[in-house]
Amino acid sequence: MTSNLLINGVEVKPPQDFNVTYNTIDADSSGRNANGDMVRDVITQKVKLELKWGPLNDSEASNILTAVKKAFFTVNYPDPESGKQETKTFYCGDRSLPAYSWNKKFKQIKWQNLSLNLIER
Repeated sequence: MTSNLLINGVEVKPPQDFNVTYNTIDADSSGRNANGDMVRDVITQKVKLELKWGPLNDSEASNILTAVKKAFFTVNYPDPESGKQETKTFYCGDRSLPAYSWNKKFKQIKWQNLSLNLIER
């Protein structure tokens, strides 16, 4: 299986950490019955991608942050359930990008540990 990560059509630097979570979405009618047995009305399954990058230069950080800026966008990612590249529509949760080096003399900032979650629409 190839392991490219394309966000909104842009190939981004491979993340250091890549975690795929499968969330099962139940209808409001799901829950425990009078016998205590679980009754489920499964609507669908959605994917969440938890991503974290190591050191990034300005261009790499900008590429990623710009690609996830729209309300919804496509992501092409390696999916372990299907065993192939999948393309789905996602949105982005909060993004965090701490600086690890701030050089006042050269007016340069280096970034690391950009983390974000992409949640299937």
